[in-house]
Amino acid sequence: MASSRDRQRKLARAKLDRQLARRAAAAKRRRQIQAGVGAAVVLALIVAGSAWALGAFDSEPKKQVAEDTCLWTPQDATANTNLKEVGTPPTTGLPTAGTRTMTVTTNQGGPITADLDLAAAPCGAASISFLAGKSFYDNTKCHEITTEGALRCGDPSGSGIGGPTYSFYNENVPTAPEASPSASPAPAQPPAYPKGTVAMIGNPPGSNGSQFLIFFKDFNPPTPGYTVVGKVTGGLDVVEKIGALPTVDNGSGAKVKPKTDVVIQSLTVGEPNAAPAATSAPAASPSAG
Repeated sequence: MASSRDRQRKLARAKLDRQLARRAAAAKRRRQIQAGVGAAVVLALIVAGSAWALGAFDSEPKKQVAEDTCLWTPQDATANTNLKEVGTPPTTGLPTAGTRTMTVTTNQGGPITADLDLAAAPCGAASISFLAGKSFYDNTKCHEITTEGALRCGDPSGSGIGGPTYSFYNENVPTAPEASPSASPAPAQPPAYPKGTVAMIGNPPGSNGSQFLIFFKDFNPPTPGYTVVGKVTGGLDVVEKIGALPTVDNGSGAKVKPKTDVVIQSLTVGEPNAAPAATSAPAASPSAG
């Protein structure tokens, strides 16, 4: 039979085991609670961070701002009295694909039609379209037949420095011709400005407004500087006829002024057309006189 001392030892041992089990269970519960609290804190931080990134804590809700397609630089009409105030084209929502048909009727025959390229020169096309809607070009003279082989139009003052009270930068200027090794002849390259090209011209260069060129012969400068905005699709024979007119001194020593006035009776621009710009040679149309 077990002694009294052995029974006491067994009872003490059982009591100790129970105490250790309770302590282990309590420690496990503490760890579970701490883990749960930690996960809740992390989740709260994630939610708060996401809300902050989305602007939930901004004093005012963020507004969706349309990206500007074109930027129009104001010009001072008091410093240049040849400028004409007609407002400014929109900066957003401008068409940037397809073409718009420009139709020019002159006192020398016509009409002359051209496709304005909305993808390659959206700002040039937007400016011409806006000004045409204001009748800016109507009853104005094409004041130069340039030595480069182009008809220069779009300046109501006829001074070469006139236009609207805004300007915009070049956007579709051809790259300069590639140089060939001196030991071999230069490969045949298309001209930067083929006959029938419509291009913007500014004063100073790169500061475009309303003035444009219509080339009646190929032009291939060492360093192109004009924005190509479109291509003649009809009436190129009228442009060539005007290009052949005699010229006189324009008052500054340059013999580029047409001896016979070349008047734009009307210039209109149609709605955007999804068709791509014409790539074939500019078409001729019968002259009306």
